[in-house]
Amino acid sequence: MKNCTFPFQMMLMKRLVVFIAILLVSCDYFKNRKVNTKDIVTQELETIDWNAVDEYPSFSVCDSVSEKIKRKYCFEMTILNHVNSYLSGQSIVVSEDVEDTIAIKLGIDKAGKISILNIKSKPETLLFIPEIDSLLYGSINILPKIFPAVKRGQQVNTEFVLPVVVSIK
Repeated sequence: MKNCTFPFQMMLMKRLVVFIAILLVSCDYFKNRKVNTKDIVTQELETIDWNAVDEYPSFSVCDSVSEKIKRKYCFEMTILNHVNSYLSGQSIVVSEDVEDTIAIKLGIDKAGKISILNIKSKPETLLFIPEIDSLLYGSINILPKIFPAVKRGQQVNTEFVLPVVVSIK
């Protein structure tokens, strides 16, 4: 009977050695690893597309539009229609025909306040309509309430360029 137990004991010993080896090797998996919060923040900041927003700025008239691109279009068209309507109501007298596309760089802050950052137009436009800048400022200053852009659940500042076509004949 003794011969019979020896192979059994050897097999049991081998299994015990393998089990202990597995335990020793796998102990690294149970260690608590300290994670540096700066590394997590840095990694997260690298994955964010800072040039895109989750929701574009908006007016209340665009609330019913749910698709992101259509909502942006609604926002831009609302501003453009408002500026065109304002300019149409002004009496602008020119000595020559004026054809220009004026680029208005607009900024909208976190609170929804809009401001003109820059106006680019042809020199001829400024020559024939010297008050065009003040008219554009006037039209932007009386826009209805704007809801700011949203990025990752936070309201953010945004900038964009609005092309305004001026055609006076």
